[in-house]
Amino acid sequence: MTSIRRTAVAAALALALPLPIAAAGTAFAAPPPTAATAASNAAVQGELPRPTGPHAVGRNTLQLVDERRQDPWVPASGPRRLMVSVYYPARPGTGGPAAYMSTEEARLLLQDKAPGSGLPPEALSTTRVWALADARPEHGKFPLVVLSPGFTFPRALFTSIAEDLASRGYVVALVDHTYEAPGVTFPDGRTLTCTICDQPPAGGYEAIARSRAEDLSFVIDELTGPRPAWRYARMIDKDRIGMAGHSLSGDATAMAMAADDRVRAGVDLDGSFQEADPATGLHGRPFLLFGAEHESPGMDPSWTKAWADLDGWKRWLTIAGSEHGSFSDLNLLAAQAGRPAPSGAIPPLRALELTRSYLGAFFDQQLKGRPQALLDCPSPANPEITFQRP
Repeated sequence: MTSIRRTAVAAALALALPLPIAAAGTAFAAPPPTAATAASNAAVQGELPRPTGPHAVGRNTLQLVDERRQDPWVPASGPRRLMVSVYYPARPGTGGPAAYMSTEEARLLLQDKAPGSGLPPEALSTTRVWALADARPEHGKFPLVVLSPGFTFPRALFTSIAEDLASRGYVVALVDHTYEAPGVTFPDGRTLTCTICDQPPAGGYEAIARSRAEDLSFVIDELTGPRPAWRYARMIDKDRIGMAGHSLSGDATAMAMAADDRVRAGVDLDGSFQEADPATGLHGRPFLLFGAEHESPGMDPSWTKAWADLDGWKRWLTIAGSEHGSFSDLNLLAAQAGRPAPSGAIPPLRALELTRSYLGAFFDQQLKGRPQALLDCPSPANPEITFQRP
């Protein structure tokens, strides 16, 4: 088979890499708050959409330490440490309240992405979620999906996707990549800030993607190995593992799949591919390219090349009126805070509905063996979705 070769042209980088910063930075943007708007902001509390599946959702939070690997960005900090939220099908009525993110993570996110917005950190940290902390798990085994946020995006911004997949019968490991987001809070109370957000390291964004690919395979090791780090690891079906990544993590997903044959199916959510790629390719495994309008054919050469070289099941879908933040909770939370969407933009709730529907259909088909008509052709119910056929 042929392999995916990434083309690091200026247009591709402009789409995949500055956009997380630009999109996130403008989502909450607003004029300096008055006393009235400050009082209103203090009362803001976001709410995520209800999961669509039949299962209640539990959540555990793990700190994983890779003793075999020094942290690539801050070597003096010691071995690579990751925070992971694990979402899973749970027994109804068990568990307790779960926070969206820590107050300090929220403060740093607003400071980085929305300076001058007037929103207090609690407006984000107390966002209502549907998962219950430490809920008792359901019986049975479920496929595992490893989910990775875009560069400069904290893992919390993909909570609604993780909750929805778990409600449909998946274990979801949602990963924060340390020193690559505004803030990541650890169990000892420390919140580590981003060291490479303003200045990419030697090797550029490709080096970040490769590091993330290592992170993601390590998470699989920790959840499925002989001494798993998660107490409910018995729930995971080790033969059914998928992966999805937003922005730069879409590239990391392809890299991880090329190096790790445990991953049976992957999704790139609106991220360009970098210049070099693993020579081993994906060996015919299914891959979904799912992006915003700026990922239409002819606009990102790296997707055109990837599409031609993918030799397994594949689809290239785009959402009309969407942009980089549409695949996360970001735009929905901004709208709930009173920040209007640009003219012609898809409503944030609708963008999330489509993202969750098509991701769920993809993993249901590829990991559960349930054919999904939604993936065969355009649906009159979803006119915003274009099946691209370059």
